Amino acid sequence: MSSLLAFAVKDFRSQLRQLVLTGAAVAVGVAFLVLSVGGAGALVQSYEQSAAADVGTAPVHVVAPETGGLPAGAAAKAARLPGVREVSERLVGHANVLLPSGRPLDDRALVTSVAADPALRWQRLDSGDWPRARGEAVLDTDTARRVGAAPGDTVRLTKATGGTADVRLTGLLDTSASQALGSQPAIGVPYAETRAYATGVRATHLDLELASGAGAKASGAGAGSESASESASASESESASASESASESASESASASASAVAVAAEKAIGGGVAAYTHAGAVDNAKQSGRTMYAVVLTAALSFVLIAMAVARMVVTNTFSVVLAQRARQLALLRCVGADREQVRRVIRRQGLLLGLLASAAGLAAGAGACLLGTALLNGLADLGPIEVSLLPGPLTFLLAGIFGVLLTLWAVRKPARAAAAVPPVAALSTSGTAQLPEPGSRALREAVSVLFLVTGAGLLALGAFGGSPLALLAVTLGAILTFFGVLRYARHLLPPLVGLLGRGLRRPFGTTGRLSVQQLRANAARTGAAASAMLVGVTVAVSAVTAIGVASGGLETMLASRTPGVFTLVGAGDVEAGGTRDGVPGSVPAAVPASALAALRERPELTTTPVRTATLTVDGRTTVIAAADPTRLNPTAEGVSEARALKDGEALSLTGGGTLTVKGKGTGTGTGTGTSTGTGTGTGTGTGTGTGTGTDTGTGTDSGRTTLTAHRSTLPLDLAPGATLYVTPATLDRLAPGAATVSTVLVDPAAGTDHATARAAIDRALAAHPDLRVTDATGDVRLVRGMLDRLMLVVTVLLGFSMAIAALGVAATLMLTVEERTREFGMLRAVGLAGEQLRRMLTLESVLLALSGAVAGTLLGLVYGTLAARSVLAAVSPLESLASSGGTALTVLGILAATLLTGIAASALPARRVRRMVVVDALRSTS
Repeated sequence: MSSLLAFAVKDFRSQLRQLVLTGAAVAVGVAFLVLSVGGAGALVQSYEQSAAADVGTAPVHVVAPETGGLPAGAAAKAARLPGVREVSERLVGHANVLLPSGRPLDDRALVTSVAADPALRWQRLDSGDWPRARGEAVLDTDTARRVGAAPGDTVRLTKATGGTADVRLTGLLDTSASQALGSQPAIGVPYAETRAYATGVRATHLDLELASGAGAKASGAGAGSESASESASASESESASASESASESASESASASASAVAVAAEKAIGGGVAAYTHAGAVDNAKQSGRTMYAVVLTAALSFVLIAMAVARMVVTNTFSVVLAQRARQLALLRCVGADREQVRRVIRRQGLLLGLLASAAGLAAGAGACLLGTALLNGLADLGPIEVSLLPGPLTFLLAGIFGVLLTLWAVRKPARAAAAVPPVAALSTSGTAQLPEPGSRALREAVSVLFLVTGAGLLALGAFGGSPLALLAVTLGAILTFFGVLRYARHLLPPLVGLLGRGLRRPFGTTGRLSVQQLRANAARTGAAASAMLVGVTVAVSAVTAIGVASGGLETMLASRTPGVFTLVGAGDVEAGGTRDGVPGSVPAAVPASALAALRERPELTTTPVRTATLTVDGRTTVIAAADPTRLNPTAEGVSEARALKDGEALSLTGGGTLTVKGKGTGTGTGTGTSTGTGTGTGTGTGTGTGTGTDTGTGTDSGRTTLTAHRSTLPLDLAPGATLYVTPATLDRLAPGAATVSTVLVDPAAGTDHATARAAIDRALAAHPDLRVTDATGDVRLVRGMLDRLMLVVTVLLGFSMAIAALGVAATLMLTVEERTREFGMLRAVGLAGEQLRRMLTLESVLLALSGAVAGTLLGLVYGTLAARSVLAAVSPLESLASSGGTALTVLGILAATLLTGIAASALPARRVRRMVVVDALRSTS
């Protein structure tokens, strides 16, 4: 056993030069694994720290329920609790910040109250000072830059009651580390001034500061600790010990006090609020970070598995070539008494040694990359108070190293079985190289490959065209199965593709071009195996890029066609949930002034469609009902065709179909003799009272009920904020005559007017109404495009590791080819081929290997990506979306260009070695 191990180690050392690039492929995969786990951890660290930053420093926090704000009087109830020194109520609402031109920013700003007590302020100040008096405010840094303001300048804000107000900018908020403030413009004003500027104000948190000595009120531990501290003055050491004990006791007492106050606050306030100590609030804020870590880590590891699969193919291919070159040596081992199991054991131990060395190098490289990335992030990126570390824990390094070793052992399993099958008679061969027999039944392998191809093709068709609810899953499984089938036949498919690509090289490169193509086609199995690694990486990359590109174009089309109008004008302000308007409870849309609507209608560049709303009681619930002229709405928007076919007495409902009962408003008339009660005609049933003789007529308020037949549609919400029902204008007039108001105006460019001109016309028309907010449908399109473009970039970069590993595989194959073809190269040099021509020939072989895998992978990736996108967006034409997505085409071309450069780089070491080859020594070689 020891002699066999010694032979394995000695033989491994002799082959180490040939396995360096293969080990590098494994090392890159292990380093990628470490870096991916570290990156996912750093992302979650930043998320958790930003969530914790919004908690503040107060000892106790009271949080409102997920829906709605804190109950009325919550702050007063908390202030009456024993041990509470001060209470700060966090108020939030919305307002607009005006540009110097007088128009508001497109994004509404979040208004937050700034606590009077510095200890209870949870926002972070970047520069300047906090607002303390009326007419003072702070803005976030980005918003201040957009409006061109600095501390000490005057900025203009909208007021809750309408109109605008000039305030002095006292400072700038740092929102880079805030989840609550970082996604939109932010305004900070003194607590007492919040309702003067913000609409929809609600209380979301209470920050409670505890009184000194609260720990003693909660328990007697505080007094006991003081007593112990006073009595422990006999010696210096005893005094220090007592002081430490007192400190620990005081800390425990404060914690107990905060917990007691939190429990008492939750009970006293009620209404579903949750109260936490500071530590509990931080932990609660981090809860979603744990789920986020699982999602991010899973996504990152999926790319790692792709890279490691490519590394496994590289190791398998390299060992197959190396063992084929050592076929005579393996046969000699069989001749001197080694059985098949001993041969397999030798090769597996060499794989173990390679895995250990490569994994160790990968761990070192991964640690170095993590440390460098951490230094760059914390030193160059503006992360505010957030500090992240890309370096994962020791367990990650241990598992990554084990994974690299196991992967290498798995990769050498098939070559080891093939090498053990070399018969002893092969020792009589004059050549040291032979084709290793492929283990297993060929018929079984062919049957499995055909089954994969047929089943995968069926799943692809079912997912893309069958309309199944699991369409995407079917396409994914179909792509995996068909791809395994394609890999099985790579040795038959890729060499002809090499010949096709090589046709263009024969004329410009002459003899070297022809020789490179002939060599690759003559060794079909090796060509297919070497190019397959590149095939995997490029297929996955192009599939992902294509799917994202088609989805981007399809979502843009869907978003653009879904909106009833290009621009939407909504009324200034809103009524918070639980408020009232005209005596009606609930959230009610604000009205658009008639002067603003008239100003828009005067602009010839625009077409306007007012949307009227009324708040009525439907099936006992307060409901916002919208109505608009359907002939003026975007005909391609969802629900518009149904709205045009709608009849009186019918409705489109956001919540579903069925029969709805609406309690309307109106007048009725009645007739009677003397004092009489009669049935009125109008909306519903009315009552009238008359006096006198004969027939009198009476009038009264009608509170009748009307039945509507509803059909499900999302159109109501697209027309007006908070609307859940859409009816015809005539039906709305009958349900609420004179009570409906214009809460939304849909604005479209007139015929022949472009988007920019229309937007400028809107700004000029609304110059006198800076408090009105205009939303642009193209903004959602730009947001989606930006998100998908960033996703495409991330995916391409992550899959770049797979392509780098595949490039190492191509380089390793060429290096082994140089070893095997030493005598051939010597003969070519002897008949007149220059060293530069040999170098060019190897470079062309490398480029053809990489390009054949890349071209085949691009074709497969386009098919897989298009079918995957179609399974999700069946209503969108994938080809049209792909054609309109210029970024996708550029990315695919970039992948092909990167593959070309990869092939050139992979040939550098083998070509350098060939150029330095001595002709006489090469001719003496027995390879």
